[in-house]
Amino acid sequence: MARYTDASCRLCRREGQKLFLKGERCYSPKCAIEKRNYAPGQHGQSRKKISDYGLQLREKQKAKRFYGVLETQFRNYFDKAAKKKGITGENLLIMLETRLDNAVFRMGFASSRKEARQLVRHGHFTVNGEKQNIPSFAVKAGDVIKVKEKSTTSPKFKEIKDMSISVPVWITVDVEKLEGKVVAMPRREDIDTPIAEHLIVELYSK
Repeated sequence: MARYTDASCRLCRREGQKLFLKGERCYSPKCAIEKRNYAPGQHGQSRKKISDYGLQLREKQKAKRFYGVLETQFRNYFDKAAKKKGITGENLLIMLETRLDNAVFRMGFASSRKEARQLVRHGHFTVNGEKQNIPSFAVKAGDVIKVKEKSTTSPKFKEIKDMSISVPVWITVDVEKLEGKVVAMPRREDIDTPIAEHLIVELYSK
């Protein structure tokens, strides 16, 4: 399985903003953006004028990195979004937002999307009572995502019961039961990820 293996903090520095790829570290003074808020590499601090294409490319790269999706998979998402009814950019974000790993992250069961992917791959969750270990699995309204019974004794999930979790309006969470429910499909206004999706559409429309 292809995956990004380089330092996660380099991605935040390249995009010039926090992508929240490392959980709690992103909220601490140790965050790379707090210490070195410029692009990595020997030319990272030089000022360059960015073309329209450059802005579109950076927006696409940022979206990929927020959701932990590689190039081919992201293009496949875009092609599917373009074929669906509605606004292509919004369709794209909704498809990314309803990935199982993102839903697990949104429910507060993981401190980052990267950790959520790992937990899903290791088989810690069920969807509607059935084990599901594919991070890209698309959840839909009515789906119940629950920590597997054998995993509830893990220190990771015991900590969650003592936490106050803030979740988006399209899901609900029962911390005591360690389960969440997708009550509705997210709308564009429900997605707070700072992405200008119209730039991605412009990039792929060339």
